[in-house]
Amino acid sequence: MTINRRAALALGAMGAAAGLVGAPRSAAAQATATNVSAYRYKVGDAVVTAIHDGFAARPLEGFIRNASVDDLKASLAESFLPTERFVIPFTTLVVQTGGKLVLLDTGNGDLGAPTSGLWMSNFRAAGFDPAQVDTVVISHFHGDHINGLRLEDGTAVFPRAEVKVSVPEWDFWMDDAKMAAAPDGMKPAFANVRRVFNPIAKDLVRYQWGQEVAPGITAVAAPGHTPGHTTFAISSGAGRMMVMSDTTNNPQVFVRNPDWAAIFDMDADMARQTRHKLLDMAASERMQVAFYHAPFPATGFIARDGEKRYRMVPANWQAT
Repeated sequence: MTINRRAALALGAMGAAAGLVGAPRSAAAQATATNVSAYRYKVGDAVVTAIHDGFAARPLEGFIRNASVDDLKASLAESFLPTERFVIPFTTLVVQTGGKLVLLDTGNGDLGAPTSGLWMSNFRAAGFDPAQVDTVVISHFHGDHINGLRLEDGTAVFPRAEVKVSVPEWDFWMDDAKMAAAPDGMKPAFANVRRVFNPIAKDLVRYQWGQEVAPGITAVAAPGHTPGHTTFAISSGAGRMMVMSDTTNNPQVFVRNPDWAAIFDMDADMARQTRHKLLDMAASERMQVAFYHAPFPATGFIARDGEKRYRMVPANWQAT
């Protein structure tokens, strides 16, 4: 995969120094965001490009199941975040590894809220084209991770890509009995999974935890957020990174408070166990991490901060 030369050269002075990918004029004319949000860095010999898809915002009330609104406000203030609402960023990863162009999740597609759905313009501005994608690996089936696979009108976005999903995630969401028994509020999510995947069901590859899903990328069990929720370990040369998917929501809050349960965690106790396990692993092994819902560019390291608390340390920016 060769990066579009024009996109690579069209870096602003600050972006070039920091690794932020600028847009060529043709792409910028199509972009819906004022600034292109794509950031390229290396993990060993693998080239990783973070593609931002905007954000969503939620009321504070009811977002944390086991903490008060006052506690949440205090945690947001501690991280210098707005305290009147909870802001949830979206960032996917493009990984160039082993001669393949691999997507880890796909963003909100054209079904995003007004503040999201910026993924495709940023993806193209980074020098990529959907027709070049070899593999799409899905961490779990929430809409903000899968809707980028298929437009609202049914069009497949990545026409030649092999799509891979985890066995336990597929088995849960495609079970008609589970859909029938689900609360009314969850039924649209089941219907959306079928909208996205039914047209390609016979061609999907279903992976097991522990399997390599792309060169140097291994699926890691991370259940709790959803039954088949998966994180990914990238290993290339001396580089190692854990792609944490939705192990936490915004890590500036949930890494500091790993016992908190967000409303989106389907099994809060299991999600909490998974969160502690993976944060402890990242801290112990000094692995780089990437989070789907961290502030862009959504990558850094995990340090211990007390007995059962952690903090995210942003990675130094690379000029790649």
